[in-house]
Amino acid sequence: MAVASTGSFGAAAKQCAVSQPGLSGQIQQLESMLELALFERDRRTVRLTEAGIALLPRAQSILAETQSLVDESKALKGPLVGRVRLGAIPTIAPYLLPQALPAVEAAYPQLEVELTEAHTDKLIDQLMRGDLDVLVVALEADLGSSMTLPLFSDDFVAVVPSAHELARRKTIEESELGRAPVLLLDDGHCLRDQVWAVCGRAGAESAGNFRASSLGTVCRMVAGGRGVTLVPAMALEAEAKIDDVSIVPFKAPRPQRTIGLAWRPSSPRADDYGLLGEVLSRFSALGSAES
Repeated sequence: MAVASTGSFGAAAKQCAVSQPGLSGQIQQLESMLELALFERDRRTVRLTEAGIALLPRAQSILAETQSLVDESKALKGPLVGRVRLGAIPTIAPYLLPQALPAVEAAYPQLEVELTEAHTDKLIDQLMRGDLDVLVVALEADLGSSMTLPLFSDDFVAVVPSAHELARRKTIEESELGRAPVLLLDDGHCLRDQVWAVCGRAGAESAGNFRASSLGTVCRMVAGGRGVTLVPAMALEAEAKIDDVSIVPFKAPRPQRTIGLAWRPSSPRADDYGLLGEVLSRFSALGSAES
């Protein structure tokens, strides 16, 4: 599965924490046992054969069931005991988890959290493969067949240059966003789609020649007068409290995203994730534009 997803024996060996010769040898043993070639190999790439394509879903299912056995054994030991592999998106992880994870670990000292940060589509892929156990994501994104638990809402706030006409306002309406180009995160961030859904309703236009990988870059470009943007309330303290920008809340009903947990439908640890969600929900004030 690692070779199939990475297209490289070297990258797969690193992902599996084994040597490349060792991994290659295991693949060869598997092909010999099955009497099938699973991969086409050349100097640059590794591709699945037709047989490999046909058998990959069964391999994914087998490993997912194996992980389910491990998960169920952990659940029998007690609530939130052992390792939990947690995935989070970049527009949540640095703002929620530094405060929330110490509280989780204090409440459940036998829990070991392993954190992975990535875009939503990659996290969902890892979740369904069994490489991750539970995700902290925005529930408006496409989460496939995963089970979800809403935790709290995260308000969007307008961030505008200090000289902009909206900077003098105490609150604004969505319809007023159409007066300046909107700066967005790069493709792959679900927050980009959520922000654009709000701005598109207002008839705004994106700054088409601009793409950024972080909210910090977007806010600093706003400070430089390149346009306006929307930032989730939980990120304001870290990213938008800078010179030459103004933070303007929306009038109710405010545009927002829903922060929640997602996990595989087959996971036996749903009760554990409910307990995890209870602790994370204590930090709902991070998502309030009034906090």
